Order: sequence, then structure tokens, then C-alpha cells
Amino acid sequence: MQNPVPVLSMRKLYSSASHRQEFIAEIGKAAREVGFFYLEDHGISLTEQVKVLDTAKSFFALSNTAKKEIQMIHSPHFRGYSANYSELTAGRRDRREQFDIMDELTAFSDADIHHEWQKLIGPNQWPKQLPEMKPQLLSWQDKLTEVSLQLLEALCESLEQPSDALSETVRKGPYRHTKLIKYPGTSEGSEQGVGAHKDPGYLTLVMQDENSGLEVEFEQQWYKVAPRPGAFVVNIGELLELASNGYLKATNHRVTSPKKGVTRYSSAFFMAAQLDASVPVLNLPPHLAKQAKGPTSDPNNPLLNNVGENVMKGRKRSHPDVSMRFYPQPIECTSC
Repeated sequence: MQNPVPVLSMRKLYSSASHRQEFIAEIGKAAREVGFFYLEDHGISLTEQVKVLDTAKSFFALSNTAKKEIQMIHSPHFRGYSANYSELTAGRRDRREQFDIMDELTAFSDADIHHEWQKLIGPNQWPKQLPEMKPQLLSWQDKLTEVSLQLLEALCESLEQPSDALSETVRKGPYRHTKLIKYPGTSEGSEQGVGAHKDPGYLTLVMQDENSGLEVEFEQQWYKVAPRPGAFVVNIGELLELASNGYLKATNHRVTSPKKGVTRYSSAFFMAAQLDASVPVLNLPPHLAKQAKGPTSDPNNPLLNNVGENVMKGRKRSHPDVSMRFYPQPIECTSC
């Protein structure tokens, strides 16, 4: 079977009423059947994408000493550099270097922290050797946020809901997380770049260079999601699957290491509900509800009602070294 991941043009969303409805039908079908799609004509130029990947190359080419100065182990907010084998996926170590940023914010004072997840909020770490990196990546993150919020509205419409059905969960600004990633080649060629997993949030947008490695599981088989110049690969997260009562699909995916002598660069952007949100289970019309393939959702599911807590659990699980340094014991909730 050929690659099952469809290609969608975001231009349809704004060209005419009929094209808009066509796009909404297409995104709903792709998100329900595969949980992945390519997104073209999203308004972010190929030139800008190449510049971000060039920045990734410049960053990972810095000396180990320079990268260790902003290693994630220095950040209670889980920001900064991670070396190969630092992050765990499904309990196994990933073979990739990474640089993580989130919102650029001031950390809470100890007196204002009533929930452990509030410690996720804070500043990023930036390499002093690349001063242009901070404004570039913060702008990049803003642009991907705008695209992802437009997609979220379109997906709500595909569920025959108002476009703003989930807007209250992102009203203060969604939870945002951006990674620059370097996958080194290996003689094995099949070593885990990232293990099989589903993303936890609403939406993920991935930009790939010219080298393949991303794979998606569809009907119990694995398929390569080959790069398409200028296109983002978009996938549905578990939070959106739950909010749609199992209609939209969060899909297993992984990254295999490139062959020896090849280095693969990519950037991933993750968007979820704001950390203090409670996410509703949308009331789908019967003709859509009966097409749902995923699990039905309990409105009291803690994944829906404790967004910040679950983001924190995920970060601690993925980065046990940071967790051990800053979070040996959870703080007691003083305002529950």
C-alpha cells in the first residue's frame, strides 16, 4: 500500500466558501482515518523553514562545552539542550540531540506556586554564541501557533461544532513547546531515533529536512512519511482524541535513525490546551459519533481536567535527570 498520509492545502480554508467546506471535510477525514496529514500552503515560506533548519545546524555544531552551558539539567522548566540518549520514549533512550523551548515567561515565585505544574512556567535557555536564535525561534513559534489554532478551529467545524468550541481552553494562550532535533546516522540504520508513541496534546506540526525517518502506524503496518518540501506533517494528539470522544485519531508514530554518514534535522512544534484548562468532551451529532474509532471519553478523565499536571508528568517521565534534580517530591497543593 502507498503512503496513507493525505496532502491538504490550507489555501482552501480562505479561498471561497465552497473550498473552505471542502478543506473542513478533508481535514476531518484525515484526522479521523489516519490522524496524520501533510499541510501545504500554510503561509510560512520555504525560505523561512530553511533558515530555521540552518539555525538548528549551527546550534548543534557548537562545542559540547557551549551546549552543556544550557543543558536541560540546569532548567526546572525543562528547557534547553539534551544530548543523545538523554530523553526516554516508552522507557527506552532516544538517539537524538535536542534543543527545547516553550513560552518565554517569568517564573513564579515560590510563594505563588500552589501546583507543581506551575514550575513549568519560566524562561528559556539560549546559547550566547547565537544571539539571533532567540528572536528567530520565538517568532517561529508564534507563527506555528497561529497555524495550529486555525487548524483547531477547522477541526471543531469538521465535528459539526462551532469553530470556537475549544477556544476557552486556549484563551490565555495554548501550551506551546518547540524542539530543534538532530538525528545522527548509525551503521545499524534501525536504531531508535524516537520510540513509538502518541503525542499528548492537541496538534503537532513537524518540519523535516530532505532525509526520511518519520514513520506512522496505519492498519498495523508502519509507513514512511517522506519529506515534502515546504509542507508540515501534522498529527492529532491524545487530548484532541479525547475531546472528540474518540472521533479524531491520535496515531502511533516513531523516528528511525538515518544510515551511517547521514544526519537528519527536523523541528517539532506541540500545541495543547493552556496548563490550567479543563477540556470538554464535545457532543457530536449521532451520525458522527457512530463513526468514532477511538475510545469513548469520560468527562471526568484526569487527562481532560488536569492538563498542567499531565504535561508535568510527561516531562518528568521523558527527562528523569531533570526530574531527579528539581522534583524529588511533588509539592503539596495549598489551594485545591
